[in-house]
Amino acid sequence: MKRKDFLKSGLMTGAALMASGSHAASLLTNNNDELHPLAGVGFNHMPQPESRISPNMILHRAETRGGADWGWLQAKHSFSFANYYNPDRMNFGVLRVLNDDVIAAGKGFSRHPHDNMEIVTIPLFGDLEHKDSMGNGSIIKQYDLQHMSAGTGIYHSEFNPNKDKETRSLQIWMFPKEAGVKPRYDQQSFLPSERVNKFQCVVSPDPQKYGGIYVHQNAWFQMGNFVKGKKAVYEIQMRGNGVYAFVIEGKVTINGQELGKRDALGIWDVKSIDLKFDETSELLLMDVPMEI
Repeated sequence: MKRKDFLKSGLMTGAALMASGSHAASLLTNNNDELHPLAGVGFNHMPQPESRISPNMILHRAETRGGADWGWLQAKHSFSFANYYNPDRMNFGVLRVLNDDVIAAGKGFSRHPHDNMEIVTIPLFGDLEHKDSMGNGSIIKQYDLQHMSAGTGIYHSEFNPNKDKETRSLQIWMFPKEAGVKPRYDQQSFLPSERVNKFQCVVSPDPQKYGGIYVHQNAWFQMGNFVKGKKAVYEIQMRGNGVYAFVIEGKVTINGQELGKRDALGIWDVKSIDLKFDETSELLLMDVPMEI
């Protein structure tokens, strides 16, 4: 498949059936979690001009994100997803989806397919129960990270197994380096003590060298918990990559731009970024290719 056609078709991966009760075994047609086919999107990975606050910087305030309220699921979308479509919010480099989800107790996503996407799930509070067509079954918790290379195609389900508390999680999708790879699943627990006032690599293309879980893309995800007043410099890992910084909690100033809880800043064409933590904060940095 040609690269351009592959990236266009990547917008159609998803088709996720959302279920509010028990684990459904069959797949039905619905539009709740479907990426609509949009000509040209995904081939040009550079952010649209309307988002930019400078030639190499975009700012996404928390309150400008798309949203969905399904009762059992409260979702915020940093990029166009499902019923939220904004032509100015399609992607940042190969980063295609960043969903900030709150899943009610005992509810979740029933069995649904994915293909040709790198999918990273990060629980922020509570648990997620996972089952897939590769035979994997597990529960991921806070400080765990789950990754799936959907490749040629997989089915999976995700549910909040708890009857007394909600689950909050981030789900992130990236275009892979190439289509049609063998699907794979990984899950890893990370020590929160290893991200105090420093960044902990949780995703990388070479875990032996950088740490983290392997992804089929030249992408590095870093998570850090920093106290008020701390400063840091982050060096971008690869020429041609940019950084999409997402503030999970707190207040952070990045390259002079002040950010609050759930705000995001994308920067490219730089070798490093400067950070100052104005409050005790939790931050996720996604260091991703801007063009392929």
